[in-house]
Amino acid sequence: MSTAASSSTHADALVPPRIPLADGGWLSTVSLGTWKLDHEAARAAVAASILAGYRQVDTAARYHNELGVGQGIRDAGLADGEVQVTTKVRGGDQGYEETLRAVESSRRILGLDRIDLCLVHWPLPRLDRYVDTWRALVRLREDGVVASIGVSNFSLEQIDRLEAETGVLPVVDQVELHPRLPQAALRAGLAGRGVVAQAWGPLGRGKGLLDAEPLVAAARAHGVTPAQVALRWLVEIGAPPVPKSGDPDRRLANLDVFGFALTPDEHAAIATLETGERAGKDPATDEEF
Repeated sequence: MSTAASSSTHADALVPPRIPLADGGWLSTVSLGTWKLDHEAARAAVAASILAGYRQVDTAARYHNELGVGQGIRDAGLADGEVQVTTKVRGGDQGYEETLRAVESSRRILGLDRIDLCLVHWPLPRLDRYVDTWRALVRLREDGVVASIGVSNFSLEQIDRLEAETGVLPVVDQVELHPRLPQAALRAGLAGRGVVAQAWGPLGRGKGLLDAEPLVAAARAHGVTPAQVALRWLVEIGAPPVPKSGDPDRRLANLDVFGFALTPDEHAAIATLETGERAGKDPATDEEF
């Protein structure tokens, strides 16, 4: 895998490579997560992280920090098009007309002419509104309000239903992915459909994953941290991670995963960590609005 960074206004920035999307857009190999950051914390974190090299910022209406994210991007002062924003339609806004209004609200709060990537945050099968929500996103893409559209926490069956009823596949499915939950079958199915599997919760949300011996041993061998090993593992399996941290040093370390490569033996050891255990909610049964 190439470790070359794309061009940057700041010579010392660690800019990750871009991943092409099926619609001609792109996704950063490592994106900045902003979950649990309030407006002011998000503003400061986003501005500093962009100057350090992040080129994709992940937020959601559900996070209540879109205002800070947009301000942080403007504070960083990079040229238009250098930084992309992902936001998401929350469960309470699902439905056709509701989604049109919700995305326009997110666009205004972010202060953007166009949203780069907009996702349906949760499928919420009990409500059965995700197809109408998807139809609204398709329209918004056609109208130029959003550039790319995708989903989060969707199964292959739900994605196939979107295509069957609208003729349009998402370009991204953002799902929980880490060594305990590698979701190999889902990743293979998404790849076969031309959909990028993006990893949320890539470090296991503080539930002991980073103490696992395969990650600790690989970190020791490469002179990095277990978190960097986990993120590098995701990059190498083709599941670009969205790590988040309130600590500036950890955010920088999370970006710095392109100077080493894991060996086949290290991949085999990490594979033994699979338990199927989730650190977050199960989209098949849990709901989030």
